[in-house]
Amino acid sequence: MTEGTERKRGVRWGVAVWAAVITAVLIALPWAASGRLPERLATHWGAGSGGPDGSMPLWAAAFFPAVIWVVLVLLIVVLGRWRGGATVGLLFGGVLLVGAQVSIVRANLDHTDWRQADSVSAWVVGMVAAAAVAGLVEWAVIRRGRAATSRVVVSGPSMEIPAGARFVWLSRTTNPWLHWIGALAGLVVLAAVLATVSGLVDVPWPFFAPFAVVCVAVLACASVQARVTEKGLSVAFGPVGWPVRRWSAQDIASARAESRTPGQVGGWGYRLSGLGTTVMLRSGECLVIHPRRGSEFAVSVDDAERGAALLNALSAQRTH
Repeated sequence: MTEGTERKRGVRWGVAVWAAVITAVLIALPWAASGRLPERLATHWGAGSGGPDGSMPLWAAAFFPAVIWVVLVLLIVVLGRWRGGATVGLLFGGVLLVGAQVSIVRANLDHTDWRQADSVSAWVVGMVAAAAVAGLVEWAVIRRGRAATSRVVVSGPSMEIPAGARFVWLSRTTNPWLHWIGALAGLVVLAAVLATVSGLVDVPWPFFAPFAVVCVAVLACASVQARVTEKGLSVAFGPVGWPVRRWSAQDIASARAESRTPGQVGGWGYRLSGLGTTVMLRSGECLVIHPRRGSEFAVSVDDAERGAALLNALSAQRTH
């Protein structure tokens, strides 16, 4: 399977999971709070007065946004053809609809009549801002990925660098299992936050804080991109390419390709062992550098031999 095909398959799975999660949240949220909601829910507020001026029965308030979401998913997927813009639209639309559903449930909570529902003006501003931030983050991730794939990659075994030439080597690795663990931890945090924000229950932060830490830490180590340029080596972590570790070419004494396993380095992810630091995402080929100061650093990426050869050539240029 080529890298492009694997990426498209990953996007499809991601879209499917995101669509299913948003659908479930939109439907489940009103039903979960049904015991504290009126028979009809205020679903529309006047622009001038800010008071409720439209309502729906609970079942309609649960399913109507879900139907809108499903139609939106189908339109974006068909028209976007799995391109980056499609995922940005889905992320923005999903966050916006969930925010709207949360604001509706909270406004109607503990009222006996929908006309008594609270104002949602502040919630509208907040959910639009959250959706915009989510869309911008996704757009930045996609733009970074496209910029990376458009760069020149060293394609030959020779590392002789002609005068004035600039070579770039790139390699990226992901671990699907770590992505799933991070996503599941994130879903726990999302459920706790939505339940608290909508007023259903007050989930104490010590409950979901560990899940938030696991989500961020695991996702940060679930994918990695190594890049060698005339400046040296940079290793970017996570979907947004941050944090980044950098070594200048003159600070690298040598580089090599070496096969390593999780058992050798103490497990998966960012590991510290007698071999130094290893970013272990899959068994097998790793790019290993030996800095002039400090312990060795290894990252499990494909085509490590050519990356090491280019690093050695650049290091030789800088030290002679």
